[in-house]
Parts: sequence; structure tokens; C-alpha cells
Amino acid sequence: MIPDWKVVQDYLEILEFPELKGIIFMQTACQTLQHQRGRRQYNKLRHLLKDARHDCVLFANEFQQQCYHPRERGESMEKWQTRSIYRAAVWYYHHCQDKMPIVMVTEDEEAVQQYGSETEGVFVISFKNYLDNFWPDLKAAHELCDSILQSRRERENESQESHGKEYTEHLPLEVLEAGIKSGRYIQGVLNVNKHRAQIEAFVRLQGASCKDSGLVSDILVHGMKARNRSIHGDVVVVELLPKNEWKGRTAALCENDSDDKALGDPPSEPMPTGKVVGILQKNWRDYVVTFPSKEEVQSQGKNAQKILVTPWDNRIPKIRISTQQTEALQDFRVVVRIDSWESTSLYPNGHFVRVLGRIGDLEGEIATILVENSISVVPFSEAQMCEMPVNTPENPWKVSPEEERERKDLRETHLVFSIDPKGCEDVDDTLSVRTLANGNLELGVHIADVTHFVPPNSYIDIEARTRAITYYLADRRYDMLPSILSADLCSLLGGVDRYAVSVIWELDKTSYEIKTVWYGRTIIRSAYKLFYEAAQELLDGNFHIVDDIPEFRDLDEKSRQAKLEELVWAIGKLTEIARHIRAKRDRCGALELEGVEIRVQLDEKKNIHDLIPRQPLEVHETVAECMILANHWVAKKIWESFPHQALLRQHPPPQQEFFSELRECAKAKGFFIDTRSNKTLADSLDNANDPNDPIVNRLLRSMATQAMSNALYFSTGSCAEEEFHHYGLALDKYTHFTSPIRRYSDIVVHRLLMAAISKDKKMEIKDNLLSSKDLEELCRHINNRNRAAQHSQKQSMELFQCMYFKDKDPENEARCISDGVIYSIRTNGVLVFIPRFGIKGAAYLRNKDGLVISCGSDSRSEWKPGSLQRFQNKITSTTTGGESVTFHLFDHVTVRISAQASRCHSDKIRLEIISNKPYLIPDKELFHQSSLLLKSDLVKEVTRSVEEAQLAQEVKVNVIQEDYQKYCQTKGRSLYTLLEEIRDLALLDVSNSYGM
Repeated sequence: MIPDWKVVQDYLEILEFPELKGIIFMQTACQTLQHQRGRRQYNKLRHLLKDARHDCVLFANEFQQQCYHPRERGESMEKWQTRSIYRAAVWYYHHCQDKMPIVMVTEDEEAVQQYGSETEGVFVISFKNYLDNFWPDLKAAHELCDSILQSRRERENESQESHGKEYTEHLPLEVLEAGIKSGRYIQGVLNVNKHRAQIEAFVRLQGASCKDSGLVSDILVHGMKARNRSIHGDVVVVELLPKNEWKGRTAALCENDSDDKALGDPPSEPMPTGKVVGILQKNWRDYVVTFPSKEEVQSQGKNAQKILVTPWDNRIPKIRISTQQTEALQDFRVVVRIDSWESTSLYPNGHFVRVLGRIGDLEGEIATILVENSISVVPFSEAQMCEMPVNTPENPWKVSPEEERERKDLRETHLVFSIDPKGCEDVDDTLSVRTLANGNLELGVHIADVTHFVPPNSYIDIEARTRAITYYLADRRYDMLPSILSADLCSLLGGVDRYAVSVIWELDKTSYEIKTVWYGRTIIRSAYKLFYEAAQELLDGNFHIVDDIPEFRDLDEKSRQAKLEELVWAIGKLTEIARHIRAKRDRCGALELEGVEIRVQLDEKKNIHDLIPRQPLEVHETVAECMILANHWVAKKIWESFPHQALLRQHPPPQQEFFSELRECAKAKGFFIDTRSNKTLADSLDNANDPNDPIVNRLLRSMATQAMSNALYFSTGSCAEEEFHHYGLALDKYTHFTSPIRRYSDIVVHRLLMAAISKDKKMEIKDNLLSSKDLEELCRHINNRNRAAQHSQKQSMELFQCMYFKDKDPENEARCISDGVIYSIRTNGVLVFIPRFGIKGAAYLRNKDGLVISCGSDSRSEWKPGSLQRFQNKITSTTTGGESVTFHLFDHVTVRISAQASRCHSDKIRLEIISNKPYLIPDKELFHQSSLLLKSDLVKEVTRSVEEAQLAQEVKVNVIQEDYQKYCQTKGRSLYTLLEEIRDLALLDVSNSYGM
């Protein structure tokens, strides 16, 4: 079957059905899809072509001499494209010696008439007829096809009936390109403000526009008309308005688009403002929507078959679709796809794709998060699993004699051990340290040798490349690699032989300065699989924890004591080395950024009992520093060997204007924050300590985190060496090497390192390395998937966090009252941080009725008529009766926490100030929190979650088990285990937590 350009464009989601195999996609059709539907749809097609399960191919018909046909004078582009595809189909039929019938499917009725009987053996039919004749039992495809056809017919009828235009027409592509080149127009990516989706959007400059426009800030696009049918994420072209028409960013807190207008809050200083005149690349994707209620359907008009559905992502406008299932689908999350947005329509047109699940059900909400982040969670295929090694009791895996000859064997010479969260299955890394004969020290970092089991361009390699990362959600994870690798043969478990890639340094015995470094493949046998808390206890000299370490249980007292002394020395020496490494980076300006880590405490029935801030340990930093050191040295090695095609990770300096709020907040406490460099910023943050309130420094570091730009993977051939620097870690070169089980970037780096070692030995490089261009494209894909992983993890955490507070009485439930710290002032409220739960959110000082907050003599709050007055570092609420209360930056207040349900969007946490005094917590809890804050100021990423057991009661147990079997290739033993694994990811590299 060969689809023409229109079929590929309109029916791609049907072509993705696993039943449809062996499709030949012509280059002409693929290029048309890219130009007309944008990068997302084009990438879907590319992934379809790469997926071996579909057995599809791309034929470059325009580069084949017999298939290329120039466009004739007066011939429309559409007719030429259809003719080119048909001629290529005819050539292919003859190429197969007329033995393989060809079916070309097209939506062009004239083409069906013209070509249908022209060549025997080449059949030209409509897509609908193709499904009817070849796939009569594929019900889902027929329903989807009918939905697309109905949507198309209604768009055509609407276009014929409509005369007025709601939006101006987009300028032709050649006009846009010429305007960008001349400087009249500016190119950038549209980012819609999720808090004011109908009012505010910003265009972030990209390409030449960023350098040539002279602008230092984003461009504001105010209102839907000025957005001109562009959607969040589109690459747009804007024209600046005259300066007297520039507007300012609204400074008020806002729950919906009408709030700030109703309250009359003044905007900030005017900023460059423009309007969209064209779209270079559409970012359309699948959207999760909610159908209107019965009342809303009635209010939309008489035609109930054509309705407006509301996207879960409130940055996306409502979408008009045609369906006869409105009533049946009112309680479900549904996927739709946008087809077009005509200038005559207020809303884009789309069609129904599939149902995800009921609103509020756990599985439906998780599926929503996955679709919104374009995450595919299909099980590993049979072809991929056939490539996997076998390790069963009947046929156990063993080290091969060939590998024993080629690798350095560390099993008898090195004390190798891992330090991980409790219950961790996928152990990427182990450590070793020993004293050499000359008195110097040897430090080793040993990483799972995943590339031994994942050959380049194998089925499993292609799948891992597509996934790019292991996705961690609050109650599950979706592995990049099958569990036979991730939890078994590539996991460096205790007491078993494993292949590793090692970096081993010789260190001076007193200064710990690096003298030599060795890279290579090794065989290791980890002696201990420690968990963080046990390692910290040993470091602190508390040896009672030995009873919890399985490797010590069956030893006699003498052997136990000897091995314990050996292990304690190794952990202590590693910690000393890590302190030295950290101090060296600190002198260069390494940043210690702020986050809050939350542990979920469960009761006997696995229901959530509490959310508790977790105490960081020094051993966390010990492991992290060793991993950063290995990443840094591997980055140097692969760059030296392949200066134009190495995969590194860069973290550019943040824009100075992003630090303005940090500087102002610090000033309110009498601190000066110097942001000229990472070194001055780090020193300033270290000095900004309020002895009476440790929360102040944590919040300032958190603001510094928010100002940071994201770190990105890149090919060294794509930019100058001075741009390689990692701002947050204060390193000139950095990459990711230490987590190949979880990150595809690390697999690429392992292959580069092996090639560099072969190059040093003047041996043949076995793997064909990617060119700089191909590597840069791969980096863009991995960066995109990393963002999706971060967003999905955050959204799933917020989902479960809301479930923790849902259905609780905020007036009487103890968990709903907590101490909060004000960290930002707005015109109608404040932003509050809740240290107890790691929550940040808005607390309004003026409600929707226009009443303002008032606090009486007992400090309890109530709503009264009055006004608000905002100052630089405080906000004052004054009632008409003359009572006033002032809230300052870093004031402690008592906050009520509740979950705010939403039918169309995700649930949100709602904060309400109930007293302008700090919350008086019980002495026991106060002691716990104080010791938590003072014991260590090592900080890590926010990990907020709640147990899924409460939700699971609403879903049939067998359905959940089926879904786990279908989607969760590896499932942790408990939520505690999963959260520990998530924390482990953050600890390996501060960049994982803060976009570095």
C-alpha cells in the first residue's frame, strides 16, 4: 500500500495501527506532511518508519531517475504531488516484475478516475474503500476514519457558509522569510501564560532574530486576536507594534483569565509587544480534552453533533469537533487531534481519536499525563526481546572466556560496592577505593556496561533511542530498557559477576590531586549493596546498622570485624576525597541550589499517613561528587578524541534579568546577591544566612534555581569550545556517563569512550560513530524527551499530592494546617512556601467578591470590604473600617491547604492564609523539623508524591494488574522504593534536578 500526501496528512493515526504493515511512504508525501503539519506530525511519521514492528519503508522517489517528474506549467502543487506518487507506484510495480499488486490510496477523486484503470496491477482507490476492502474487521480504524471524514465535510460546509473573517490571513512563506532576513519580522516560539491563557503569550526569540533584533526580552502577544490562530509551541513570525501600543506583563495572581480585569490590577512596565503574522512550524499534537456537560452543550447551540471540547492543557484553545457521542463521553478524558484552523473560525477544528478513561480515575489521569507529554508506553516487542540474553536458573548467564581475556578483572583485587536507595533494582554505578603499593590512593567509578548488550541499530537500541530515558511517575516507572537488563544483567548487584566500564584514578596520598587516569572495560563483583542510611551510619561510627546489611549476616565475628573495618575505611576515605573534589569545584563557582525532598510515610494498609521532608545525608554528596568527577573526565576524553562529534552537556549562564526578583528579595533582608558570575553568585548565597530563620537562605537558593536556564545535550561540532562550559557545576566540559540503564545519552557516551580507547590503541573502531549533524539531531530528541520526563514526573507528583489533601475537611483535619513563608509579593496576593510539605503556591489577599483579608486582635483572618496597596517588599490590606494588616517578604503565616477539583483540567492545591502569625506546631514536630534544617544544608530536588492505594480502591484490582503487566516493564516493591530511586537520579547529578 502506498498512501498519497493527503492520506498521510489526514490519516496518520490510522496508519500507526499495528495491523497495517508494509506501507511504502514516498518522499513527496513525507515532505508535504512536514511542511503542512509541522515537526510533531513529521516526527510521528519518522518514528513509525523506524519501528521495526510496522515493517514500513521510505522511498526517495524524487531522487530516483525514473520516478522524478518535474512540475508542469500551470499544474497545482497538489496535482503534481499526487502524480509524482502515482508514477513512483507504477515504477515500483514494474520493478517488482509486475508480480506484486500495488494499492495507492488517495483522497483525490479525480486521481481515482484518472489513474484507477491506467496501469494493470496498480489500483488507485480512496482510503475509505481501502479499509472497507482490506480491513473490514478493523472497527477502531473505521470509526476513526468516519470521524475524520465527518469533520472534513463539516469544515467544508462551514467554509462555504461563512463570509466574515475572525482572523487575518497569514503571510506567504516567502514574504515571512524575506521579512525575517530584513529585520522587519521576528521569529520565535510562542509560549502561552498558563495563568492567563486567553490574554498573555510571549514569543521567545530564536535563530538570527535573537541576535539581530536588539531585543533583550521576550515579545508580549496580548489577546487571542494578536495570536492569530497560533498555538502554544508553534514557531511563529511576529511584527512589533508601535511603542505607544506596547503593554506590560500583569503582576496580579490569577486563577482564571477574568480575575485581573475584574480587580483592575495595573500591569508592569510596557515591554515589546507584537502580533503574529505567520506560522513557520505548527506544534500540533494529540490533545486530551473534556466534553461539555449537558448544560454547556445546550448553551453551545442547536447542533449537538458539533461541539467545543476543552483541552486539559489550558494553554490550548477550545477545539471544535463533530461527534454523535457527546452524552456518552461527558465523564471521560478523550484524545482529539487538530486538523485545521481557518481564518473564518474562532476555534480550531479537530476530530475524535480515542477514549483514555474516566475523569478522576487514577489510570485515566495517568494516561492523560502520558499523552500530554507525548510519551508512548507500549510493551517491548517480541523482536526486541529476542535480542535479550538469557539468565534463568536452568540457563544462568556467565562471563564469557573471550570477555575475561579482553577486560581488566577486578573481582579479586578491588573492594567494589554500591550505595543506593533501599530496594533499588537498577544499580548503575559502584565505587572502589584502595591504597597502592607506592602509598597513593586509587579511586574507581564502575558503571554498568549496557552497550555490551545493546548493539548499535539493533531493535532494542532503536527502541531505547526512541524512549531516550526512563520515565519516573509517582506510582510507577516506564523503563528505557527491558528488565532483564535494567534490573538484572546490567544491574551491578552484590555478589554476582558483572561487566562494567570503569574510570580509575591514581590520587596523591595527601593532597588527593589526580596523577593518572585509566579508562576501560572491566569485570567486577560488588561486595556490598549498601543503602544510603546504612552507609551514613557506618560513616558516623554507628555500627549497629551492620545487622541490616545482608552481606554481614552469615560471617563469624572475626571475619565480620575485619570486613567491617575494611568497609568503614573505604566509605570514610571516599567521603574525604569527595570533600576535596567539592571544595575544588566550589572555588571555581559551583552552585548549591535549593529544593525540598519529601518522603511518603505509609500506614499498615499502604495508605498515605504523612508527607515528611527527608533529611539529606553527607553520603549522598559523596556519591554525587564521584559521579560528577567521572562524567567530567569522560567528557574530556571523548572530546579530545572526537572534537567535532562528541556528546557533551552544556549549561549556559542565565540571563541577568531573571535574577531581578532574587536580588530584590535578598535586599529586603539586607543581603546583596552578586550575579555577575557563578562564583560571585555562589559566594553571595553562602553569605545570605539569617541566623534566626534558615528558611530564608533556602528560599533565596530556590529563586536562584528558578532563574537558571536549562542544561542541554549538544554535539561538539555544533558550537564553539567556549560555549561548552557548565555554569552550575563550574566545569569546562561535562557529559552524562554514569546512568546508561536510564539515559540513552549515556549509551552514546559509552560508545564514544570505547571508540576513543580503540583510537588510542590504534585499533579499528567497531561502531560507526554518528556525524555531528546526526548527533545534533539525536541531542534535540533526547532534550525533548528529558523535558517530557520532567514535566510528567512533576504532573504526576502534583496529581498524588492533591489526592493527599482531597476529601479532607480543611477546617478540622490537622494535616491541612501548616506554617508558610511568604517569598513573593503580587498586587492581589502573595506566593507562599510550605516547608512541611514542600509546596509552593498562591495565597490571595483579595477574593473574587472584591473583599480583602483582615486579621483581628487574635490574628485570625476574615474577609472584609477594603483595598490592597503593594510595595516593593510588602503588601498592606486596609479595610473600610480602618483596620490594616501588612505582610512582608519572608513573614511566617498560618496556611490552610486544600485540593481544588477541576473537571476539565488537573486538580490544584489551594492555599489560604488563616492567620498572620506563624503556625504553632507541637514540640515534638518542632524538634524534628529544626534538627532537619540544621543538620545539613545539602539540598536536592523537590520530590512530592502520595500513595496510589487510596485511588486504587476506585479501580478494579484486576484492571490495575492487567495495566501493570501491559505497561510497567519494571515495578518497584513499593512507593517508598520508587521515591528513593527518583531521589537517586537527582543525587547523581545536580543537573538532573534543576535542568542542568
